Amino acid sequence: MGFIEEYKTFAIRGNVVDMAVGIIIGAAFNGIVQSLVKDILTPPLGALMGDVDFTNWFVVIEHGTTPPPYATLQAARDAGAVTLNLGTFANSCISFAMVSFAVFVLVRYINELRSPQDTPEPVVPTHRKCPHCISDIPVEASRCPHCTATVTPATPAEAPTDH
Repeated sequence: MGFIEEYKTFAIRGNVVDMAVGIIIGAAFNGIVQSLVKDILTPPLGALMGDVDFTNWFVVIEHGTTPPPYATLQAARDAGAVTLNLGTFANSCISFAMVSFAVFVLVRYINELRSPQDTPEPVVPTHRKCPHCISDIPVEASRCPHCTATVTPATPAEAPTDH
């Protein structure tokens, strides 16, 4: 099989296409959640905290070309000041929490929608370890084919799940 054919086989597998679609939808979903945090949640939180805009929470580390105080983060940036942008970081944390919670709810809902036939069957082991020589033997075996020791047969439900 040539490189191109192997690449085509890889690229059109369901998992790769599903992952690409998931990344695209995730990026769009992230934009929606960012807007939710920035435009819907942050203003009321700021109002509750005394008309504070989170994006303008910053600490000046080094003054810029014009001396402080700086009314906004943008004014500090325009002056060339070095700042710790606490409000921007807080907005990012809130956005991350919202995105992760929304993804959790979405995945949980999708898992509930799946039919039982979509769920893979549990793997039933067919082999187990011989207690004497630690070789792999069939679950139903009563004698180890490697060391010839007598072993008690186990049903598949009783067998350890190491395979």
